[in-house]
Amino acid sequence: MLQRHDAKGEQDVDWYGVRCVFEWMTGDGRSYEERITLWQAASADEAMALAEGEAETYAADNGFAYLGFAQSYRLGGTPGSGAEVFSLLRNSALEPNAYLDAFFDTGTERQQQP
Repeated sequence: MLQRHDAKGEQDVDWYGVRCVFEWMTGDGRSYEERITLWQAASADEAMALAEGEAETYAADNGFAYLGFAQSYRLGGTPGSGAEVFSLLRNSALEPNAYLDAFFDTGTERQQQP
């Protein structure tokens, strides 16, 4: 990323959403958590380094493992209500319902119910 500097010569920072993946071992077996956190940083690499440091602490404090997998997304501005904080495109030949079933609605998700 091209780094911008303000009138005082200070480095500008952008907001980044970083997704990290964790493994939980429970009495019910193995679960995986995808967790997205927000960071202000001068680059995607810096945001991921910050997020991965926090991910290690988060995992250690809660008794599960950080899998060393992080993806970043630069936000288009300052976060606010309705701001997009992460986006990932994936190519697939699957039809829409099959795609959702394969990646998002497998029946094994542990999610809050309305």
